Amino acid sequence: MAWQYIILGLSMLAVAGVLFWGVITMARGGEYNAKWSNKIMRYRIVLQGIALLVFVVILTLASGR
Repeated sequence: MAWQYIILGLSMLAVAGVLFWGVITMARGGEYNAKWSNKIMRYRIVLQGIALLVFVVILTLASGR
């Protein structure tokens, strides 16, 4: 069961990393923000969905269903 928790941790770290990247991008502002802000938001949403899916799969496996 340990490998599932490693995958969940990595997916959560990926979401946090993209979130941090987005915050830094907003702080920079200017042309870089205009170019990347929507793409970064899409990356974050996709990664959050993957992390949620991993979480649900782990809960399902742990419950024995």
